[in-house]
Amino acid sequence: MGHVLVQYHSESGHTQEMAVLVAEGAAQVPGIEVRLKPLDECTVADVQWCDGIALGAPTHLGLVPWRVKQWWDGIIEPAWGKIDGKIGCAFSSAGGLGGGAELACMSILTILMNFGLLVFGVTDYVAPRTTLHYGVALPGRPKTRAEKDLCLRLGRRLAEWVSFYVDGIEASHPRNAGYARFP
Repeated sequence: MGHVLVQYHSESGHTQEMAVLVAEGAAQVPGIEVRLKPLDECTVADVQWCDGIALGAPTHLGLVPWRVKQWWDGIIEPAWGKIDGKIGCAFSSAGGLGGGAELACMSILTILMNFGLLVFGVTDYVAPRTTLHYGVALPGRPKTRAEKDLCLRLGRRLAEWVSFYVDGIEASHPRNAGYARFP
C-alpha cells in the first residue's frame, strides 16, 4: 500500500482548502493511504512514512513563506538522505492572478529536489486553457469547478505515480488513466 502525505501551511485558509482537495484526489486511487497535515503538526516521521508528498503553501513575494523554509531547513534535517527517491509535487495560493503562485510552486519543487525527491508537473488540461504544469497555482481559494479539479488532479496524479512506482501497479500509470484532453 502506497502512502501519500499532503503537507501544507495556510494563513488565510485558502491553501488549506486546496490541501483538502489534493488529499481527496489522492484518496481516489485504490490502495493509497493519505495523511493530511498542517506544517506545524507534521513530523519527520510523517515525511519518512510517505512515498509521495504534496507540499502546499501560500505565496509570499513569489516564494514560500519563511515558516515553510524554516521547517524544511531545520526540522526535517534528521531525514537528510533518508527521503531520497520519494515523489513530490507542489501547490500554492496567491493574492491574485500574476501574484507569483507558479514561482512559489517552483520554490517548493526546488526544496523537494534538494532532498532528492522526484518532482513532476502535470500536462493534462482539466478545462480549456487550464492546466498545472508546475503544480496548482491559484489566485486565492479554489472557487470554480476547474480550480477544484486542478487540486483533485494533482492529488490523484501523485497517488498514481506512487501506485505505479512504489506498488508496481501498471494500470495506475497516468498514461493508462484515460483523462479527457481539452482543446
